[in-house]
Amino acid sequence: MLDVVRSELTRSRRRGVLGAWLGLTALFAAMIVAVIFQLAGDAAAMPAAGPGVTFPTRETLESASGLMAPLASASSMFGIVTLSFWAVLTATDHSTGLVRLLVAAEPRRWRLIAGKVGALVVWTAVATTVAVLVDLVVAPMLGATSDLDLGAWGTDVGAVVASAWLNLFLALLVWGVIGLVLAVVTRSAAVAVSVGAGWVLVVEQVLTAAFDGLRDWLPGATIGAVASGGNDVISYGSALALAAGYVIVCLTVAVVVFTRRDITD
Repeated sequence: MLDVVRSELTRSRRRGVLGAWLGLTALFAAMIVAVIFQLAGDAAAMPAAGPGVTFPTRETLESASGLMAPLASASSMFGIVTLSFWAVLTATDHSTGLVRLLVAAEPRRWRLIAGKVGALVVWTAVATTVAVLVDLVVAPMLGATSDLDLGAWGTDVGAVVASAWLNLFLALLVWGVIGLVLAVVTRSAAVAVSVGAGWVLVVEQVLTAAFDGLRDWLPGATIGAVASGGNDVISYGSALALAAGYVIVCLTVAVVVFTRRDITD
């Protein structure tokens, strides 16, 4: 199994792909921090939410966890990026025909899925670390130029950063697994990315507005609650349980489809 993971890590370590993934993650992290602190000084200008973003309140930004609050706010944006690259790195095996060689070398197809997931989990951890580091650099600089009282930021910094990293990492894993199963089923990165982005930016917003009772069960809200460590709508424990359910279902579908599909077509 370790050999399969190492093989996937080597094949996915393409400078262009990883550079784009980490670069977009860093760009979005810097952008959301800048936007949030630019709007933080004017409570009237601070929107409650935007496409893929839930803006924190002034009280949240001034709390001990305010240093890392922008990451949780933009977790869906990071999630779309993660979903996209999990989908690209999965669908490419089909579009290039490499999957035929992989199946010939490793007939136990479930090991190929497990190796793919293992490698992408590693890169997701790297992307999460990049987002956290950018936030740690940019947030204090921009926060110092605002009229916010940031005295609480010095409280339990290690625990706050570690918790934010773990919650964002877990949230991105769920997005990534969704991207993987969409790519396995459709064998198309374009379709997988379109479905994922469309769901976050359009479909879930419409469903939430039309059927308020669905909000607690939809993937975007659930994953956002994981990234935030729970919220007023979904507790952290409930969010983790629902997210784990989504992961199990997605991985089961991916394994069943991949192991039963005729790879020669």
